[in-house]
This record gives sequence, C-alpha cells and structure tokens, in this order.
Amino acid sequence: MSAAKIRIGILGAGAMGSAHAGSLANVPGVEVAAVFSRDLSRAAAAAEICGAKPTADATEVIAHPAIDAIDVCVPSVNHREFVIAALKQGKHVFCETPFALSTDDGRAMIDAAPQSKRILMVGLLMRSIAHYEHTYHAACSGEHGKLLGITAYRLGSYLHPGAPDHKSHYSDPSTELMTFDFDFIQWLMGRPARISASAITTERGIPGEISAVLGYDDGRSATVLASGLMPKSFPFSAGYRAVFERGALDLQNVFEAGPPKTNFAFYPAEGSAQRVEVKGNNPYEKELGLFAEAVRGETGGDLLAPEHAMNALTLSIATQRSLRERRAIEL
Repeated sequence: MSAAKIRIGILGAGAMGSAHAGSLANVPGVEVAAVFSRDLSRAAAAAEICGAKPTADATEVIAHPAIDAIDVCVPSVNHREFVIAALKQGKHVFCETPFALSTDDGRAMIDAAPQSKRILMVGLLMRSIAHYEHTYHAACSGEHGKLLGITAYRLGSYLHPGAPDHKSHYSDPSTELMTFDFDFIQWLMGRPARISASAITTERGIPGEISAVLGYDDGRSATVLASGLMPKSFPFSAGYRAVFERGALDLQNVFEAGPPKTNFAFYPAEGSAQRVEVKGNNPYEKELGLFAEAVRGETGGDLLAPEHAMNALTLSIATQRSLRERRAIEL
C-alpha cells in the first residue's frame, strides 16, 4: 500500500467503538472516514471524536471504495456478519474481542481472510498492556526462573440490571471475560492439556461466576476466575499473580472513575517486595497501530492473529462443556 493515509470505517459506536475512535485519531497515517451505529445520534457522538462521518448504514461503510479497512466494534454475536462482509468487499479487518461465541463463527471468519487476500486481526488487548507485556518478557527471559503458574481474575457486576458495567448483549463470563485471560495464559504458557470448571449460577440458571483450572502435562497449572455477579457497589477489578521459581509478579487493577488504580509488584524469593514501574501506553492505540502497520505491509500480524483468539475461544467452550458435564475436559 502507498504512503497515503489508511482510511478506516468503524462499525459500532458504543463504549468500545468510541474508545477506538479516540485511539485511531492518534495513530499516525490513519484517517477515520466513517462511524456506523444503528442509532445515528450515537454514531454522531463517536464520529465527532475523530472527525469522521456518522452513518446508520453499515453497508455504506463496508462498500465504500475509498475505505481501506473496517474496525468491527459491534457485539460479538454480530461479528461474523460484518467481518465476512467487509473481507468480501476487499477490506482489511480489525475485530474486537470476544472474537466469536462459537467455533463455527470463528473459523468462518478466519477462512474468509485468505480467500479475500486481506488481513484479519483481533484485539487481543492483554498483549498490548504494559504490565502483561512485562510478565510475558519475564517468562521468556527466564530472569526469575521458570514460570510455574498464573492465577488471573476479572470481577464485575455486569449481570445485574442497572449495574455500572451492565450490557444486555453480554454473554456469560466464559466468553465475555475469561477469553482475555485464556489468551494471556496461552501466550505465556502454551496450550494446556485439560480444563476443569465450576460456577455459581444466576437466578436464570446461567453461569455467573466461573473458576477454571488449566492443567499442563509437565505439572504446571493456571487458574482463571471471572464474575459478573459482584455487587453493584464493587468496582470492576482485574489482575493476575504469576508464580516463578524465584519470585512472583502480582498485578491489581481497580477501575473506578478515571484511569484504573494499579498496583504492580515483584515478590522475590528472598528480601522485600519491589514495586515494578512500567512505561504506560494506550493499549488500544498500540494494537490499532500494529494493525495499521500490517495493512501497510511494514509488519506481520502474528501477535494479534485470529488463531490466537480461536485458541482462547476453544478454552471458553471447553469451560462451558466442563460445567455442563461436571468433569475435566481433555483438550
């Protein structure tokens, strides 16, 4: 592709579409051409952030000959429809997480990319967050010895109507929340051999808080805890504890008004805890910048390849199966 700006159309003007609008406005060499929402007033609000045209016609955005790429920020249940339509129109596609809710949908999107000879990348956000990157590099370098295991969590109240993070279209925690940490763990530790899950169910009989244990044949293990049932007064919280042979890294994020309150520390095998300072970044800008570089042919899209999202989805679906069958699932 030439040095001309990449023109991107955003599909979706909710919280994520608006966040992407602001982030893309800061990515060099990118112009947001249009923002779609079925609610034109919401499209207009997001479009104002990045100086784009608002529209209530998704087909207009996907088919526009001057638009090079599509950023899909609609609910996950609609991803397949819009991703495949965009690829068939010759657009490169960036798709938000959760990538898909079924393996059929995920595979159909992945297969459509090479057929169209276009790039498909997925917003695997943890890979662009500095604290998660720090632990990945620590695991790769071996500076703290071998990585033995990880416990990751995401705790919210989104399943309660009227909760601050409630979204009516959200699915259960196995895909809505756990997919982020399943990808993070597989990024660091590879594919587990088995998974076993248990859950607290809601009044509607669906999983509301899930704990999944990932087992590895070499004796390592990881645990993912996700909840949509915390009280409405409980702020959304996410983090992890990574245990190495010679210490542990612990991340705690609490999301209230404004930026999250973060505590990141290393606990050595001997001595006192050490606060870890990492250079902050806007992870949305970073991952969307990687997408722009891949569209220009400057870098590959391996870090955010859709196959990684499919691997995380496989664990989400195995979690659901473990809950239904009340047993460990071999992978």
